[in-house]
Amino acid sequence: MPHDYFNPVRSVYGAGALCSLPGLLAGRKALLVTFPEARALGLVARVEALLGDALVGVIEDVRPNPDVAELAAPYEAFWGDDRGAEAIVALGGGSAIDTAKALMVGTPDGAFATLVAALASGQPFTPAGVKALIAVPTTAGTGSEVTPWATIWDRGRQVKHSLHLKETWPAAAIIDPELMLSLPASVTLQSGLDALSHALESIWNVNANPVSDTFAVAAVHDILDALPRLMHRLDDRELRARMALAALKAGMAFSNTRTALAHSISYEMTLRYGLPHGIACSFPLPLVLARAIGRRADRDAVLAQALGDLDEAPGRLTAFIERLGVRTRFADYGVSDEQAEQMVAHALTGARGRNFIGSAEKEIA
Repeated sequence: MPHDYFNPVRSVYGAGALCSLPGLLAGRKALLVTFPEARALGLVARVEALLGDALVGVIEDVRPNPDVAELAAPYEAFWGDDRGAEAIVALGGGSAIDTAKALMVGTPDGAFATLVAALASGQPFTPAGVKALIAVPTTAGTGSEVTPWATIWDRGRQVKHSLHLKETWPAAAIIDPELMLSLPASVTLQSGLDALSHALESIWNVNANPVSDTFAVAAVHDILDALPRLMHRLDDRELRARMALAALKAGMAFSNTRTALAHSISYEMTLRYGLPHGIACSFPLPLVLARAIGRRADRDAVLAQALGDLDEAPGRLTAFIERLGVRTRFADYGVSDEQAEQMVAHALTGARGRNFIGSAEKEIA
């Protein structure tokens, strides 16, 4: 049967790729969206030097997991600004890129609440204005630089909104491993496991296709080999480059499939238990793998390409994650067996859970 794969993002990869930013902007004025530590790390100064007068503003207080309460003011200030920014440069991890995606689509009245209401209702939303986005990840894991999705949290209501429009694809992604050299061990680990989750989630997925499988299998191989070694040599440029490319491959895979059950589980673990996203979506991977094996012969074949003998794969995956210092049982995070069963059952009903090839009847091991 025919398959369809689509990704419109121009990707520039390699050490020093940040220097391609002026050319990609092609004379357009830009707003920089980044994280609080970026200035101290010298990253803001580098962008300022590259862009000069073309840089018309900086938002540098992006926090992890952007919340609706934090986004309203910068959104409305941006769309009310008369400095003429035609593009947004998102420099940082998934939170910076998600924030930029929220900013890039304007509502008719310029109010952020209008966008949130549209997301909450599930009704189609047509932006009144759109800014081009160039995504520059400083972590190897998010994949957001080559996907149209952004996660917006509403902790007050304990809900997660998913922003996904044809307009929210980045125009370009700059993947420069040198920007990742300063990452601490904790972020390196969390982002690397997030990339592993993206790759595996795109395999046990009803939307998988041969092109996404090719990216996913290659990403799994790279991460299983490079991530443990990188955790012992954080300044190793070659390993940083391998992880950056692996994360890009994983992003290219799930850009077409979306994520599945592990990510659906992760949202509640982040909202209710405060787990960082990379941990929340990776600790259940062995459990989800065990549920996926045997469901579909074609998916088993691809999982075997990625992980080897499937009889032993869940145990090997558990050992891999736990050797990195991440616990893999719900009980390790204060979740009882009964609560875990309810959480998985609920996760299977969510938009991402329904992408999983398995069903809800299998008991948690």
